[in-house]
Amino acid sequence: MNADLTASVNAQTPSAGPAGFVDKIFEAASEQGSLGGAAVGAIIAVALVIAARLLLPAEERRLVRLPLFFLVLFGVAWTGSLFAPPESTGGRLTRLCELFMLLASIGNSVFLIVIRAVLAKRLGFPVPRIVQDIIQIGVYIAVALVTLRAAGVEPSSLLATSALLTAVIGLSLQDTLGNMFAGLAIQAERPFEVGDWIQYDATQENVGEVTEINWRATKLITQDRVVITVPNGALAKSSIRNFSRPERITRRTTIIHAPYDVSPDRVQQALLRAAQDAPGVLPAPPVTVITRGFSDRGMEYGVRFFIDDFRDRDPITSAVNDRLWYAMARLNVSIPVPRRRIEIEQLSDETQMRATEQAVDRRLRTLEQVDFLQALPRELLAELASSAETRVYAPGEYIIHQGDTGAEMFIIDSGRVGVVLERRANEQHVAELGHGKCFGEMSVMTGEPRKASIRAITETRVLVVDKGTFKALLDKNEGVLEDISEILADRHQQLDEAAIHEVTDERKTQPALLLNRIKSFFSVNPTPKTP
Repeated sequence: MNADLTASVNAQTPSAGPAGFVDKIFEAASEQGSLGGAAVGAIIAVALVIAARLLLPAEERRLVRLPLFFLVLFGVAWTGSLFAPPESTGGRLTRLCELFMLLASIGNSVFLIVIRAVLAKRLGFPVPRIVQDIIQIGVYIAVALVTLRAAGVEPSSLLATSALLTAVIGLSLQDTLGNMFAGLAIQAERPFEVGDWIQYDATQENVGEVTEINWRATKLITQDRVVITVPNGALAKSSIRNFSRPERITRRTTIIHAPYDVSPDRVQQALLRAAQDAPGVLPAPPVTVITRGFSDRGMEYGVRFFIDDFRDRDPITSAVNDRLWYAMARLNVSIPVPRRRIEIEQLSDETQMRATEQAVDRRLRTLEQVDFLQALPRELLAELASSAETRVYAPGEYIIHQGDTGAEMFIIDSGRVGVVLERRANEQHVAELGHGKCFGEMSVMTGEPRKASIRAITETRVLVVDKGTFKALLDKNEGVLEDISEILADRHQQLDEAAIHEVTDERKTQPALLLNRIKSFFSVNPTPKTP
């Protein structure tokens, strides 16, 4: 029977194209009293569904449900045709349903194999979503035209007699069609892709990450987790700012003001150091500080820094602003308010004196907790408290760096700091210091480089004593040098033992050597060596 069916089909010329060829298969099958042509088509459709499932990635195999659904509908129509006479109206409608469902299943399977499996997976050339939708629409249109041709309707005559209907539909869908063609233009030019951060107008709230580009609109999600659906036509008419292209590194700028009576160089250096250590700021390209101009608030400075994750732009900018505030506070420079705001505060001399005494008394209590400073007479310690400078550091900010030279000692008034050793590009956290602890004393007493880095763990307020202040005190009481050197030597030995886990005989001679180094650093006659 199959041979007779094939001969019957080959004996006729398929001049009507695919539709005519399908019709002749069904006609030949009808003449033989069977549906062999439909069976051949079903076998092809089943084979394509199986091939699509095997070729598609595991996460996309659910897409095979659509051609399988059409194949099941074809089976239902084929079963119904067994009970309907071929020449009846019901029989002809059943044959057309069979044809449409069979071709829809085959077309969808071919689409999945070619577009999703071969181009996207095998060749690494993913087709944009909007193009996929248009191809699928084209598949259904082609299937519908073939089905109409099989029903005896000429598609060309149908289109020619429906010009008015086409015009009405075109006018009613002009916005939809405009968005579709705008989406095609966006996919062709690729000004942005899914995952990019863009801004399509001047409103800062409309900055978002692209999550989807379809045939009608583009969807963005903002940092407020709000989804914005923008028609493609509106995007095509807008100036789009892409913060993720050509590279993910973007520059941010924060503005800060300083008084006119503070030199720009002093302010710029402080702001530069503060912004460089802020978390999330890239070391390259480097941070820059520029003088933007003059305003009623004072000098206006722009701190420009680079980040590589636009999603975190607000937290990083916040951290930079925090560091800038602490930097200005350490300079004892207040950020000016607009000059149109007038603040009047009258303080009597007695009130100011009382406030100064309270501040000195607080610093004195902190200095009394430092072991080697207890060798100083109380009057000298009070003088030291009066001349000490107060600085505030932000959490995570470095106070001193290992290897730097310095002539300042720091006493912790409040907060906690961590001691960090840098060894072969690795950082080792070795200790934590709190209220009343000091660091940097060896640098201020001997001038040697810093042996470790100190980083603030919480907001930390420190008292700073420099070499000049110490020298003025030692000139008044040179006899305390020996006591200070002994205490420092003992502490220095303990730190070395904690760091290298070994004890040496150097401890016995270190106080004398340290005393000579201190005297030499402060230009005091060194103690002669014992023969």
